[in-house]
Amino acid sequence: MSSSTAPGAIGAETRGRTDGPVPRGERPAGRRAGRRIGRNKWFSPWLFAAPGLLVVCAFSLYPFLSTVYNSFTDRRTLIPGHWVGFANYRELWHDDAFWTGLRNSALYVVVVVPALVVLPLLLAMLVQRRIPGIGFFRAAFYTPVVASIVVVGLIWVWLLDDRGLINSLLEALGAGKVNFLGDQWLLLFCAMAVTIWKGLGYYMIVYLAALANVPQELHEAAAMDGAGAIRRFVSVTMPAVRSTMVLVAALSSVAAFKVFSEVYLIAGPNGGPAGEDTTLVMLVERTGTGLSGRVGYASALSVVIFVVVVVLMLLVLRADRKEDA
Repeated sequence: MSSSTAPGAIGAETRGRTDGPVPRGERPAGRRAGRRIGRNKWFSPWLFAAPGLLVVCAFSLYPFLSTVYNSFTDRRTLIPGHWVGFANYRELWHDDAFWTGLRNSALYVVVVVPALVVLPLLLAMLVQRRIPGIGFFRAAFYTPVVASIVVVGLIWVWLLDDRGLINSLLEALGAGKVNFLGDQWLLLFCAMAVTIWKGLGYYMIVYLAALANVPQELHEAAAMDGAGAIRRFVSVTMPAVRSTMVLVAALSSVAAFKVFSEVYLIAGPNGGPAGEDTTLVMLVERTGTGLSGRVGYASALSVVIFVVVVVLMLLVLRADRKEDA
């Protein structure tokens, strides 16, 4: 090994460059660079975040602010409109279609959210066991998640039709046909069943990840104390995955209140018999689209939906904090 590549020599050279006197020509340039970096230090993070901020402003913030502004105008599809203050909101208060949509959307939340919080958890506990062939069942339960909502809706319409598979089976068993798609409440609950069926697999995966972090020792200790399966589920499993249950409740609440595709595909664009199955988002689509669409009124509906969703989220978070207290 030559003396120039020895560790001592390298250290000596490095110390010589760093600890030695700075050449006279380099000192002012280094100070200027230091001051320039100090002045631009606040600017660098914004420079890296600028592309993301531009996308958020263009596709989220601007449409939101534009919707809020339009809700105070009488704007139509091809007409800019004028400022009308709270006229659209006063009209909402006296609109029967709005109250029908609000009732259906609220009922959707009340029925769908508890089902999507509990059923995927039970399903995840069943398929988390490592037994031969369990992967097939996991994939089968997840298949509706990746299926197109249009395809799912058409399949369920075919199943629930008067001449569909379910009514054919009922007729063969002598039970008679059931008017699933012609009754107001049956149609709405069928749409809820489709939403639950399609969301089971997605939230099952979320719960599987949470259950994998539950220490097995807790179950074994509870079993040694004589706790049965139900007692272990209530005292061990549920507290361990409680934060995940809150997350699922929040996500499914927002999705259920904004439901559109399932009801639209099963009930049709008119919202079922006499429009009694219309949800709020369907009302927004029906009011604000087309050449004569009332953009201002639809914007007021959208603002109301936004406020209700925010309130739902705050209620879920408040309930979670009470549990932590």
